[in-house]
Amino acid sequence: MTPTPGLVASCWTSAGNVAPLTKPETSPVPIAERLAAIASTGWAGFGLAHDDLAAARATLGLPALRSLIDDAGLRHVEVELLTDWWDEGLAPRWRPQFDLLLEAAEVLGARFIKVGTTIGEPLDDLDFLVEPLRRLTAEAASRGTRIALEPMPFSMVGNVPTAADLMRKVDMPGCGLVVDYWHVFRAGTTLEQLSASLQADQIFGVELNDAAAEVRGTLFEDTRDNRRLCGEGDQDVTGFIRALNTLGFQGPWGVEILSAEHRALPLGEALQAAYATTLACFPAESPE
Repeated sequence: MTPTPGLVASCWTSAGNVAPLTKPETSPVPIAERLAAIASTGWAGFGLAHDDLAAARATLGLPALRSLIDDAGLRHVEVELLTDWWDEGLAPRWRPQFDLLLEAAEVLGARFIKVGTTIGEPLDDLDFLVEPLRRLTAEAASRGTRIALEPMPFSMVGNVPTAADLMRKVDMPGCGLVVDYWHVFRAGTTLEQLSASLQADQIFGVELNDAAAEVRGTLFEDTRDNRRLCGEGDQDVTGFIRALNTLGFQGPWGVEILSAEHRALPLGEALQAAYATTLACFPAESPE
């Protein structure tokens, strides 16, 4: 019998009726209810965004949240998202966010802190990010976690091959990538290009999802509102999983479903649909 892959409900998959760039980005679902729904639908882990972490720290406290996570039997925790970290002039804005993410990663046992870059046109020269990434990585290491950069086609770091080159320049084992399949195909990166550019030790996290072939609205709007459940769009989710297996990635596998349709569902129903459809896309030979 093939073992069940460890699936992680990335933060937006379990957040309920809230979307990126809403203010605040806080889930309307109470955290205890959210964790219970995640655990009861089979997930091995979950993610939380900064605003949810801030709300949890201000109410029940992070140690109590860790107890809830342990009681739910969830083995993997992810925390996100930090931006502006390369600009010391903006430190009054991003530094408090990073401090909270560091604290949360340490208390909750998060595998990495996800970071991103400014929305805009992708840049060709990313050398100015090397030293800031090294500083973030060193500080994260001192707190027992790592830094994971997520390339997005509507941001400064626009695709995985470019991001993998950046990781080679940073050259620190605690700095790697989150490889989101949505951003892979929306950037026009083929599975062959992905496999040729990446090394397994650069992959800290993976996010699975699906999409229609055509973009609706802007790239950001499409990303936020139109993701499909795995196997229900036009992308080769199974081929993507096979490509990462061949590279040597061992999981766990994140699932990030962001759509108006997903947000409208009752949380338990949304989580069960995301879990079952993702599991169905795994090839029979896929390792745990």
